[in-house]
Amino acid sequence: MLNLNKTMWFKIKLYFTFLLKSTNQHGVHSPFVYQLVTECFYNKKIISNIKFKKKIFSWIKKNKKIITTSNFHPKKAELLLKITHYFKPKNILEIDTSIGFETMALSIGNPISKITAFKKETTNIAITQNLFEDFKLESIQLITGDINKTLPFYLKNKQLDLVYFNKITSKENTLNYFNWCLEAVHNNSIFIINNLNNSKETQQTWETLKSHPKVSVSINTYFIGVLFFRKEQEQEHFTIRV
Repeated sequence: MLNLNKTMWFKIKLYFTFLLKSTNQHGVHSPFVYQLVTECFYNKKIISNIKFKKKIFSWIKKNKKIITTSNFHPKKAELLLKITHYFKPKNILEIDTSIGFETMALSIGNPISKITAFKKETTNIAITQNLFEDFKLESIQLITGDINKTLPFYLKNKQLDLVYFNKITSKENTLNYFNWCLEAVHNNSIFIINNLNNSKETQQTWETLKSHPKVSVSINTYFIGVLFFRKEQEQEHFTIRV
């Protein structure tokens, strides 16, 4: 219980620190980021997210013996959905998918995207596949097994529009995945980092990633971090409330 309390207080402190540092669109002086915030993050008309959430919770209710609502984070899913709808990436890579809700959000945001999701755990594969089938998401390819082996092989001669780093726990693994995926980026590629504010280690990982010389813009939304590689822009870092 003591460890749980420490974790809880750490996250509370972290969130209030985020709020103090963050701004809305009016504190953004980059035209590119201002447009992203106003037309994507703050745009409630992009897609019917309410219907999307209702569908998800209905599916969870039907499968409540194996899944709980804690597996689904509505705000995060909504952001992912908005980002893929806004940028319309053709080739999406997800590293270490969980149940598959966030994979689904990426797909619903841009149904014509081709998504390759890497999953190291084998226990919930059937659940994940059933989820994709029930929602008729046919453009998602699931690759299971040791990501340290499957990912480098997959990335050969690939170009990626968007990479979603889902389970960010080990700093070493995350940096390895990041560096491997860098070989497949182009000027408009997007990296999305999940759970950047989960712990001190994930915070340190985020700081390392956003400071990489190839990163031109970073946005910390607390729920996710977004990285861009636009060579025409000087390196800038933003903390945005969404």
